[in-house]
Amino acid sequence: MSQELTSDYVVVGAGSAGAVLAARLSEDPTVQVTLLEAGPRDKSMNIHIPAAFSKLFQTEHDWDYTTEPQPELGGRRIYWPRGRMLGGSSSMNAMMWVKGLPADYDEWGAAAGPEWGWDTVKKTYAQLEDVEDATALDGTGGPIRVERQRSPRPCTEAFLQAAEQAGYPRGRANGPNPEAYVETMVTQRRGARWSTAAAYLKPAAKRANLTVVTGAQVSRVTFDGRRATGVEAVVDDQRTRITARREVILSGGAINTPQLLMLSGIGPGAHLRDLGIEVLQDAKEVGENLSDHLVAGIGWEVEQGSLATAESIRSLIDYLLRKRGMLTSNIGEAYGFLRSRPDLDAPDIEMIFAPVGFFDEGLVPFAGEAVVAGPILVDPASRGRITLASADPAAKAIIDPRYLTDPDGKDRAAMVEGVRVALEIASQPALKPVLGRFLRPDVPADAPAAEVADALLERHAHTLYHPTGTCRMGTDESSVVDPELRVRGVEGLRVADASVMPRIVRGHTNAPSILIGERAADLIRGA
Repeated sequence: MSQELTSDYVVVGAGSAGAVLAARLSEDPTVQVTLLEAGPRDKSMNIHIPAAFSKLFQTEHDWDYTTEPQPELGGRRIYWPRGRMLGGSSSMNAMMWVKGLPADYDEWGAAAGPEWGWDTVKKTYAQLEDVEDATALDGTGGPIRVERQRSPRPCTEAFLQAAEQAGYPRGRANGPNPEAYVETMVTQRRGARWSTAAAYLKPAAKRANLTVVTGAQVSRVTFDGRRATGVEAVVDDQRTRITARREVILSGGAINTPQLLMLSGIGPGAHLRDLGIEVLQDAKEVGENLSDHLVAGIGWEVEQGSLATAESIRSLIDYLLRKRGMLTSNIGEAYGFLRSRPDLDAPDIEMIFAPVGFFDEGLVPFAGEAVVAGPILVDPASRGRITLASADPAAKAIIDPRYLTDPDGKDRAAMVEGVRVALEIASQPALKPVLGRFLRPDVPADAPAAEVADALLERHAHTLYHPTGTCRMGTDESSVVDPELRVRGVEGLRVADASVMPRIVRGHTNAPSILIGERAADLIRGA
């Protein structure tokens, strides 16, 4: 059996950007918008309870990706969770509102035109932010609620004090000093997760011109000549054709979007031909330029004060009745930035602190009392790629981030310095009496930083869930999309998600993905 639907705009992917875009487009009552999401609706309690996000890993709410073996990480395959539900990864992330540096967006502007530079995008941020504490950010009551944490753990404050004792300044989140150490601002509303599904789709649900289809696995974009006419999908085991009278917009993220482009004949010609896919547009950079943040967390045993008892009956009651307590934690409760070398113009390392034993990529719950602190490589030089495993739309793409493979070795050196700083902070008076024995890695407590770093990278380092860049935008002809996010070489097709970022931000990717959704809506409505 098969069915057909028709709409003005078809948006593929209801994640951090796609939900924003569909909701914004549907503000015009004269157009019909169809939003397609492969996963289910966002009904699970584990979506809305902040500290429960890892319980969504490897469930129906997760694309459950795994990378190719990474030689620089001990030959391990790294687990990559990606949100597969309304809200996408904004329904499964750690809710950290860390926008990146103005310099990041100025690099976007250099690559894709001044409308993507900081002077322009900061105005969009101001419009979309609704900030609890006006001294922390400059919001004006927009849809994205950003709050202070309701019940941070005492050891989080100890970490911030220790960083200050080690000579690293304290400041405010997203403030003027990019190297300040701060308590994380979170995308929550009264202690519950505030995803793009909650912020954008729920208010838009009453509109008759917005159709949200879950359980829709899109297999390819359809074309009439070189113009996109819609998509083919499987919806509830039925083959479905969704026709777009105006445009198709892909918002599947840095993995799914290049995969769908290649399945539709847009990508590296030789690779597509090898798989028997007819080439519509030989676009060599589709799937290239993959960039991600790598984290190497050191784990210590503590006597008390972690989130070890967050799932207790008392904690659950505290959350359900008051929306306070340990279950409101976003896990990554504090962070700060630093430069691994003094000659750098901007930070390349983010130091993160979590008052819980978040080990083994979050897949194996740790029963004891523990905390984790360690560096995140936020300005990686290494680049990877996404390629197709086969022409079967149901087959997962091949993910090879090629961590720490830059020829000059700058990425590894930066991580070693980040580990040294983490150990330095841990040795300060505010933290030293709190921390017990090493839990990760299994090396002597007095081991040199380089030895600790090598062990972490080989056995424990993993993604911080920020893949970007695989459909980069630019003014150059080799870029996948132009500055208005239109796919080069075809008509009626755009991309709006983290894949278009010309460079990864030195922050977290949820905020800039929401920004891209907002900017895409403005571009499309302006057209």
